Amino acid sequence: MSQREIRTEDRRSRVKRRDLRLVPLAAAVWAGALLFVFVPMSAWWTAGGCVVGVAILVLVRRRGVVRRLPGGGGLAVLVLAALAATGLSVVLALPARERVAEWSGSVVEVTGTVTSSASIGRDGRLWFDAQAKTLGTRGRPTVLPAPVRIGIEPGDGFDLGARIRVVGEASATDAGERAALVVFASEAEVVEPAGGVFGAAAILKHAFVERSLRLPEPGAGLLPGLAVGDTRAVTLELNDDMRTSGLSHLTAVSGANCAIVVVALFWLTALCGGGRALRVVLALAGLAGFVVLVTPEPSVIRAAVMAAIGMLTVLLGRPSAGAGMLSLCTAGILLADPWLATSPGFALSVAASGALILLAPPLARGLATVMPDTVALAIAVPLAAQLACGPIIALFAEQQSLIGVAANLLAAPAAPIATVIGLLACLAAPLPFLADLLTAASWLPAAWIATTATTTARLPNAQLLLPAGIGSAVLVALVSVCVSVVLLRSADVPRRPSTVRAMVFLRRGAAAVLIIVSSLAGARILLDGPLATVASPEGWSVAACDVGQGDALIVRSGDRVALIDTGPAPEPLEACLRSLGVDRIDLLVLTHFDLDHVGGTTAVVGRVDAVLHGPVTEDSERRLLAVLLDGGARVDEAWAGQRGELGEATWRVLWPRRGSPVFPSGNDASVVMEFDGGGVPRSLFLGDLAAASQRLLMRAADLGGYDVVKVAHHGSADQDPGLYEALRARVALFSVGADNDYGHPRIETLDLLTATGAQDLRTDQQGRILLGVHGDELQVWTERAGEE
Repeated sequence: MSQREIRTEDRRSRVKRRDLRLVPLAAAVWAGALLFVFVPMSAWWTAGGCVVGVAILVLVRRRGVVRRLPGGGGLAVLVLAALAATGLSVVLALPARERVAEWSGSVVEVTGTVTSSASIGRDGRLWFDAQAKTLGTRGRPTVLPAPVRIGIEPGDGFDLGARIRVVGEASATDAGERAALVVFASEAEVVEPAGGVFGAAAILKHAFVERSLRLPEPGAGLLPGLAVGDTRAVTLELNDDMRTSGLSHLTAVSGANCAIVVVALFWLTALCGGGRALRVVLALAGLAGFVVLVTPEPSVIRAAVMAAIGMLTVLLGRPSAGAGMLSLCTAGILLADPWLATSPGFALSVAASGALILLAPPLARGLATVMPDTVALAIAVPLAAQLACGPIIALFAEQQSLIGVAANLLAAPAAPIATVIGLLACLAAPLPFLADLLTAASWLPAAWIATTATTTARLPNAQLLLPAGIGSAVLVALVSVCVSVVLLRSADVPRRPSTVRAMVFLRRGAAAVLIIVSSLAGARILLDGPLATVASPEGWSVAACDVGQGDALIVRSGDRVALIDTGPAPEPLEACLRSLGVDRIDLLVLTHFDLDHVGGTTAVVGRVDAVLHGPVTEDSERRLLAVLLDGGARVDEAWAGQRGELGEATWRVLWPRRGSPVFPSGNDASVVMEFDGGGVPRSLFLGDLAAASQRLLMRAADLGGYDVVKVAHHGSADQDPGLYEALRARVALFSVGADNDYGHPRIETLDLLTATGAQDLRTDQQGRILLGVHGDELQVWTERAGEE
């Protein structure tokens, strides 16, 4: 027998059968929770039916009728009881949630307690969850406890446990969201700072963040996120790079952070001679302290629970029990908070923990047939997590990282060092010299991770863009299964010949699927990369990028390019620019600062010469402009009457009027641009103007006879017919997302434009739209044929 055969036989003998009996419990509770939160009325009937079912099973059990079921029917009783409890949990929470939702669209005053850590959103606001105590009209709120999400202008003191008062516009959330109401605060104050252990934790974190920001970039802003989950200092650009490179879990207080703490404490206790029981107790105690320090919000608690289960089952020598413990804890968490069933973060936590327990060991054994055991394990852990999480990510996001495994391998040595030393630096805040020393020591691994993220994210084809949804999730799941089947080598194959032949056939089929998918993906990468411009016609001068529910339009004259708005996210914009061969932006116009018009701006930072923007009213808008300024752009506010040249074309600003008291900001103060000449069809871009501001525009500007008009506000119903009759456009562009929640473009707006003789072109149906001029003829190219 060869040495490899001996190793394979040893591995086969060590493979233990996994205890999967409780997996149906977690699956049933999860499915029930999804049903209950999306269809609340079903909770009553299901809970009642499950109670009846439990009673029947208990009664007939004595007669031996259910003893033939697995566990003698005990599992069925447990599943029904858990479903009944989950339904009851939803039923009890519904009345308060429904009363809170009635305030949608109103200005409300909310008092309550902060229940999560705060983070900066893409809109520049500081967002956190809170448990409302009172809610109502300003000065007269009534007792109404319910979970809410609050967005405020960035400020200090909004830590876990702090009592707050905010005033702002309320908006009801969609079914299934954990918060019953979202409040966009115009006023916010801390009534009583966080006290007790939460207050102490907040003081330690603030001191650590302040120390970290004294250090240079890269790494200074990332260090608090790695050590204590405080991401407020992480720039949008670095945050995007972390997501692209598959490293964002390191700053989200995910199971990885918690696992590092558990392993470090377990190892240190063992190094000091502590027994297994002491190691477990100290590791769990340390993990509990870590949870308090980083904020014990639901996402952190679930990450800690998942990490504790995944790591301790391995460390205690009971990996076969890991799946059962994970299933039991998943069911318990969902029973306590059924709305977590709709959370992508919760699904990713469970999937990653399950992959660590079930998939990583056999993958490591399979990889070990062709490489050293240590290297095989190092690759298997991030690979298992990516294979398990990929389909879930495809449900909610368009990005699939292609360099996640490699980036995680590069960051793996630095992540535990930054987390552990950074955590010690945070705890050492009462000793300034020691705290400074430890913070400086943890900066280097943080800088390594930040550099890894920015470098790998900028590699060609670092990510693959797929439309979010069930179709993409099924495709990614198929690829994940095929990769797993190919890599699970003979170390895990039973010896029976029929089973061996079936596995060989299955492996060959999986390999064939991977070859086909890889070929198609390779072709897609070539078309989006080196051959991107081959599929685009040469004669285009106006482009409407398909960026979803948002605006991103390009005007080109000669070798000069203007970009009007950047869409809701950087990735679709970057893909559109790449496909058109656009690398430099001579003029960037930000019509106004709604997220669907500026959310993708990070894609062009450092590539812009000049910026024209609408009125600025909030600090988040000033920060965005500061980022562009730091990237080398000239930044100016746009007012009616400004003129300029783009190559051989000319442009002018038609709206807003300087110092207008009627429309000081927002949609009605959108920058309206006109382009003409130099090979560009006479075009008008209306931003998000509403009917009232459209009528004023028509009276204030000389309009009429346009080739192309970008319809205002994605084709909403708030349009002025007189304006479009005056424009007499040949083509009406609708920049709109497929199946959007707003019903854009509205049928009455489509009818209006058709009545004026315009040809409707929509990005939701036809994808990217290109227009050009050939003589007197207006040429149109679309990515898809569209719908009749």
